[in-house]
Amino acid sequence: MASVRHPWLLRETRRYWPVMSAYERFEHAVAFLLSFVIAMLITVALIQLLLQVVPLLLTGALDPLDHQVFQGLFGSIMTLLIALEFKHSIVRVALRSDSVVQVKTVLLIALLALSRKFVVLDTKTMEPGMVAALAGTTLVLGLVYWLLRERDDRTRPHRRERDPLA
Repeated sequence: MASVRHPWLLRETRRYWPVMSAYERFEHAVAFLLSFVIAMLITVALIQLLLQVVPLLLTGALDPLDHQVFQGLFGSIMTLLIALEFKHSIVRVALRSDSVVQVKTVLLIALLALSRKFVVLDTKTMEPGMVAALAGTTLVLGLVYWLLRERDDRTRPHRRERDPLA
């Protein structure tokens, strides 16, 4: 699809714009605006991460084997990954690959956020009940995602060939 290979050309948007309802146009514009805002936030977060990490790497002051350094560094990286996935889901709507943000995508973003929480979790201060609640939430979200994926695999076995993220 040309619009996926060259999203900045917005060929598909221009093609469908005349037949879109006012709300569809509004939804489309909001998706593009959100995508732009998230891209700016990702850029700023990446620059901040690099400004913090690169000088520490160059001076040798960064010890990635230190548990707290590891937590902070990978927590920041996972935050960027979550933002990238979130932006990707909005771009799919804006490029008309999907009509709405897909439930499976939201579940994956939630699972990424919970995974990040486990990476930065301070087990010395966190109560066991909270850890159990986070683990239970992760298990339930994973189960719901698996069930949705199983349903989609049974109803649309050919879709996986076109879109490996489906």
